[in-house]
Amino acid sequence: MGYESLTQQNPLRVLNMGRDNNQMGLVVARAGLGKTALLVQIALDAILRGRRVIHVSIGQGIDKTKAWYDDILQLILNEHSVAHPHELIEMVACHRMIMTFQAASFSRSRLEERLNDLILQDIFRPNCLIVDGFDFSSANREEVEDLKNLMEVMNLQSWFSATRHRDDTRVSPAGVPAPCHEVDDLFDTVVLLNPQKDATIELEIIQSSNEQLAGSKGLKLDPTTMMVKER
Repeated sequence: MGYESLTQQNPLRVLNMGRDNNQMGLVVARAGLGKTALLVQIALDAILRGRRVIHVSIGQGIDKTKAWYDDILQLILNEHSVAHPHELIEMVACHRMIMTFQAASFSRSRLEERLNDLILQDIFRPNCLIVDGFDFSSANREEVEDLKNLMEVMNLQSWFSATRHRDDTRVSPAGVPAPCHEVDDLFDTVVLLNPQKDATIELEIIQSSNEQLAGSKGLKLDPTTMMVKER
């Protein structure tokens, strides 16, 4: 697609994000620490690698989600020299679709129905699914397993976000905090966002399909731009 230099310079390359199908990733953080910003950067990385992304936003409108893409894409264009920026903007718009759900209406069956409608009508065929806002605190293991099965059936790489709460200290043996401490084994990669004293937000890779990356803390979110940076 002609954007190899952008993907090579992207700090997310160390996570091999956007490459393998049928893998599930998870971003865990307290509210307001940058989960959506990170998911959008994951989605853009996948698009720049030639994939088509559906961003499922639960409990948030299309305009707000689209604004995240517009802002982060503009920051990328400000940092990197792109010969025809308008072509990149158009390409991202063509390779991304935003799908919204009310929290009470989201389920595997409704998601599958809407995805199949798009695919069967040859409207949009995704390779990657971003699910932002799924309520893990009220979901049981069977529901998460059901979503994992859907990703496998549809041959989709997927990334989910989960909100942790300060007063809930439960944690899995692998170090994954509640509310995902009992379903962490269903995910190939888990990234925890940790606020630091210097106001940056550290990305801790708690578990990864690449064993050498497990426990890595080499990335951070810039608190001003919410862009992923290398230390």
